[in-house]
Amino acid sequence: MSDQWHQPLRHIKSGELTGDTTQTSGMRRFEAISGKSVGSSKVWMGETHVGPATNSGDHHHGEAETAIYVKSGHPVFVFADGDEEVRLEAGPGDYIFVPPYVPHREENPGGEDAVVIIARSSQEGIVVNLPSLWAPVDVPEA
Repeated sequence: MSDQWHQPLRHIKSGELTGDTTQTSGMRRFEAISGKSVGSSKVWMGETHVGPATNSGDHHHGEAETAIYVKSGHPVFVFADGDEEVRLEAGPGDYIFVPPYVPHREENPGGEDAVVIIARSSQEGIVVNLPSLWAPVDVPEA
């Protein structure tokens, strides 16, 4: 029988998040749970901050599914649907799901920082920065 179920829990305090992760212009990512920080193998978790009147660059998160919880502010999540730009306006307590490889950006039209909690289905914070929402994305064949 394995002693793998006798592993310690890990406690990452709010002041212990690190900005040592891939960044996108216009936002700051802070890593809490990852392969680097706690040895996780299936999840990445952290925070993203977008300052007032600021937009992030366009990007996607590769093969990772991304779940977003809005902690504060009123961020807008922007993605392309065909030739149309779609804008999802969010507020505290809202959730957003970003499927793998979907180009998107975060905007913050408000006067306070927009802070969101991010969870991804990978142990690292995958970020691929793009020149636009319509940039071609290399998606591996299944």
